Amino acid sequence: MRVLILCTGNSARSQMAEGLLRHDGGAAFEVASAGTRPSHVRPEAIAVMGEIGIDISHHRSKSVDEFAGQSFEYVITVCDNARESCPVFPATTKRIHWSLDDPAAVQGPEEDRLKEFRRVRDQLRALLGKFVEENR
Repeated sequence: MRVLILCTGNSARSQMAEGLLRHDGGAAFEVASAGTRPSHVRPEAIAVMGEIGIDISHHRSKSVDEFAGQSFEYVITVCDNARESCPVFPATTKRIHWSLDDPAAVQGPEEDRLKEFRRVRDQLRALLGKFVEENR
């Protein structure tokens, strides 16, 4: 099953979701992530994923345009902005939206930022766990 996970910058939420679904969903899922305005993968996202044994250090931020014309069974948006500006996919593509806080928006000491990245990572893992259960 092909799944595309979208957010604005493809720097944190969608990158963590891609890593989680690829790891937890296994071979049953072909997973990609992209952004409506891609930037770079946040080091905090790489760090908190590494804490749970998932390496996303090789990921790169991609534009949703790279996936134009491709078919996906699901497109999951993980931020409101991506939901609003998500390109049109074929009618057979199921869309899911999860409105998650942007951990990259947190300012302050590194430990405060990492705490927020961990919180969002754990939210994503719970949501994706249900998604995997329903789509195996």
